[in-house]
Amino acid sequence: MLLTTGYSGHQQALIELFAKTFEASEGQEEGARIGDLVHNLLLETPLEDIRVYCAEIENCVIGAAIFTRLTYAFDPHIVFLLSPMAVSPESQKIGIGQALLTHALRALRAEGVQIAITYGDPSYYKQVGFMPITEDQARAPLPLSMPHGWIGQALIENKMPQLQGPSSCVPALNRTDIW
Repeated sequence: MLLTTGYSGHQQALIELFAKTFEASEGQEEGARIGDLVHNLLLETPLEDIRVYCAEIENCVIGAAIFTRLTYAFDPHIVFLLSPMAVSPESQKIGIGQALLTHALRALRAEGVQIAITYGDPSYYKQVGFMPITEDQARAPLPLSMPHGWIGQALIENKMPQLQGPSSCVPALNRTDIW
């Protein structure tokens, strides 16, 4: 397995991976919604605000994690939000997701990103260092339908700081249907 950074030449493969993965776990409507989200993220997000990490086997993308900038109005910390992430259904439960996230978090740390946040299953993401956070600690850009899934980690400091002010995400994620 090859872990890569960037998405040049893989845009369509990424859209299909996310649509297929979310359709398999959440149904056709969710697969279409997440495929559309990934399309918009890749097409509309400025390069300085997006990081894409892929797991590939024989030039086929089998996993991907997309991080985008999350800005806090009164806070200087550099924060990136993991959303979404997928591993193809036939490649799950063999450590690809954890290897991919470990690679991604190491790369983000190396470029000076200070905090990573995501909105997902705490029991899965704790395996790579994410811990539950409150909205007092880091306000979400939109109301959370499942507040227990708001999780984060400090990448450079010893503990997760309290981020100041309201947050804003990239435009493609500014949709209430995914929060």
